Amino acid sequence: MTSAPTDPASRGKYADRLDPELWDYIDKINSWYPPEIVAAPIAEQRAVYDRMCVAFHQGHPEGVTTSDGLVSTTAHAIPIRYYRMADKAAAAIVVYYHGGGCVLGDLDSHDDICAEICAGTGFEVVSADYRLAPEHLHPASFDDALAVFEWVAATSTLPIVLCGESAGGNLAAAVAQATRRHERHAVGQMLIYPELGGDETGRSYVEHAEAPLLSVSDIEFYRRIRSAPGQALDDAKFSPLRDSDLSGLPPTIIVTAECDPLSSDGEVYRDRILAAGGQSWWREEPRLVHSFLRARTTVPRAAEAFRRIVADIDALGAATKR
Repeated sequence: MTSAPTDPASRGKYADRLDPELWDYIDKINSWYPPEIVAAPIAEQRAVYDRMCVAFHQGHPEGVTTSDGLVSTTAHAIPIRYYRMADKAAAAIVVYYHGGGCVLGDLDSHDDICAEICAGTGFEVVSADYRLAPEHLHPASFDDALAVFEWVAATSTLPIVLCGESAGGNLAAAVAQATRRHERHAVGQMLIYPELGGDETGRSYVEHAEAPLLSVSDIEFYRRIRSAPGQALDDAKFSPLRDSDLSGLPPTIIVTAECDPLSSDGEVYRDRILAAGGQSWWREEPRLVHSFLRARTTVPRAAEAFRRIVADIDALGAATKR
């Protein structure tokens, strides 16, 4: 599947703001998953997205083994994929929630990213295939994310690090907030360009409303399609930034992209955790866009950002004496 590269004249203020390698990545993403696909039926969107994920899949690093399983609940079973290093005892376990707006994605869509986190840290990784909208409206994805966390907490003695990308960052934050006072809570959370329900008058929402690969209208679409009828605006399980109390959270690292409307969510979340007496760090990666993890093999800035993210996860999992 191919399409013409973006006309430089249409790149606007981002023409010189983004590196040529990143524009090549953006053009490749758009050739597989064009912006207009948002108007297509959900089944078609998923089929196109899945083909794109296959095209970008990097395989598994040597030594990473995987097994698939199910986490049973009273109503249904949640598929999971377990990653571990064949020759190394893990010091922690990562619970990973994939991106895709709570509409797209599954165990395969972010499979190579999970495998690389496993190899880079030596930690075990559990990826959760939570239910998707619009078939399953909020709080279905949160309920599944929480169930997988609770299963890991009950079946593993390892320190738990929560990790999520984009919509998965929303779920990781919501689970961290819901379980912060449980006996078995996360020792840290790593949020990668998360959607946290921030105010659309915020800095990056305004400055980067039409950023490549994610616009404010895209964000609104995913929020709307996930919402149950009468969705409460102050529901922290839907929008973690709506929680009136962010005390007691584990050490939190948020990484965002400079040219992404969601970047302000990370900044505000960091500031509110600090104001509540917690530990939090926010890093805005310069001259990158939403979804840059898929660019980690072709764009030097994305590769460096991903290395820092893996190092951050490693540090969160290793720092268990708190």
